Amino acid sequence: MMIFLTSLLCETLSPRISSSFLSVRILPYITGISFRTIKMSTKNFVNFDQSKCVDKKWRHQHIMSSFATYPMESVRDEVQKSPITPPTISPKYDSNLMSTVIEWHGKKDVRVSQRPRPIITDDTDAIIHVTSSTICGSDLHMYNGDMKGMKAKDIIGHECMGIVESVGSNVKNIKVGDRVVISAPIACGQCEYCKTGMFSLCDVTNDSKVMEKLYGHRICGAFGYSHLTGGYDGCQAEWVRVPFADVNLLKIENNRLTDEQVLFLSDVVCTAWHANVMGGVGPGTTVAIWGAGPVGLLSVMWAKYRGAKRIFSIDCIEERLAKARSQGAETIDFSKVDVIDTMQKMLPGGPDVCIDAVGFRYTKGLVHKIQRAVFLETDTPEILGEAVTVVRKGGTIAVIGDYFLTANMFPIGAFMEKAVTMRGGQLYCQSYWHDLLKIIENGEVDPTFIITHTMELSRADEAYKMFDEKSDGTIKVVLKTAFAAIQQTTSGVETITF
Repeated sequence: MMIFLTSLLCETLSPRISSSFLSVRILPYITGISFRTIKMSTKNFVNFDQSKCVDKKWRHQHIMSSFATYPMESVRDEVQKSPITPPTISPKYDSNLMSTVIEWHGKKDVRVSQRPRPIITDDTDAIIHVTSSTICGSDLHMYNGDMKGMKAKDIIGHECMGIVESVGSNVKNIKVGDRVVISAPIACGQCEYCKTGMFSLCDVTNDSKVMEKLYGHRICGAFGYSHLTGGYDGCQAEWVRVPFADVNLLKIENNRLTDEQVLFLSDVVCTAWHANVMGGVGPGTTVAIWGAGPVGLLSVMWAKYRGAKRIFSIDCIEERLAKARSQGAETIDFSKVDVIDTMQKMLPGGPDVCIDAVGFRYTKGLVHKIQRAVFLETDTPEILGEAVTVVRKGGTIAVIGDYFLTANMFPIGAFMEKAVTMRGGQLYCQSYWHDLLKIIENGEVDPTFIITHTMELSRADEAYKMFDEKSDGTIKVVLKTAFAAIQQTTSGVETITF
């Protein structure tokens, strides 16, 4: 029986996806909406400058509108009147033209390969000639063999940008020659979740029955992120086919902006913002952030931008902690001190908000290492346990790190008795990226501080190894295609050279 259960678990282990249940407690931070049925003390709740951070298109129905407060049934009824055609997942290819791609072949085995180029398959598609892509921390789950639902020769990667080469007949807002960022989550823009701004919960773009069985529902498709999120070709390639192009492409019209400044709008810049949104970070709040990788560091950046009074960054790599300090954080090296004792001394009473930007893979204690090794649990809850312990009573925990399936020994008693609120979920990229682009364009933040290496796409296998081992101070690697050099020359956009 144990062998059977272990085998089943190996086959069905899910990806970094959890649905969001978001309370109305932080609505005033984001939407400005008030409800007569909700009573809050103005002394403990601060107003946030709505004009700086909310995509006006979704202002009245942003992600803070949980099912308890937003009339989802009316949206569902409206959507059901007009059935939505799912996208074709496996595109057509032109076998006469080749594209350099990064393929997954197994644990710690990624290879540079040549594959036929994708071409327009559905009338809402666009084909993007990639200039820049990058490796996300969540790509390491596949690299390390922790992501199930992978098949040999899958093209990986989900953060990239480039130039539109061709568009389908039903693409309205994107044209050939546009410079665009591609959203990592693939959304239809028409279902009930997309219409309420919760794009990564899209009902249409992922056909995985395995995910539906594991979680009760399917979330959106994603580029290069296993067959549990649809099995779409990834973005670490020279050409990428994008379904529902009008929804999943962000046009970059300011040619003074480098790829490096806007590339991360595809994922980690929006992901870090999402962590702050879920936590309700605003003026005067105190924030503790576990993990000083790209998402953790950008979470520090956004917490500072949103007016947090004190920010704590927790990691064990000095180069990363130094980056956190450069963004205004106080730092804790968990390899040298006890996190709980240190936090309680540095901030008696605890932080208002805790952000977990680490996730399931980084086991600290022997007990959880053993449990994961023998599949008694798939995810370690140690970071969440620390957060529950140190967060102030009535505080909030935002889970943006990767969790897949099950964890043991979670401190449910402390979580309940302290009246802690916990929120999780994938980023709602398309809800955020227009306004975050404006913030970057205005020079209010500079996300390029996380970049440590720029390399050719053809060296991606080397880049993965460096990133996984955190060698040579690697935090974020930008991968450049051969087309990038041509585009720099013709557009006048300056970028980091390699």
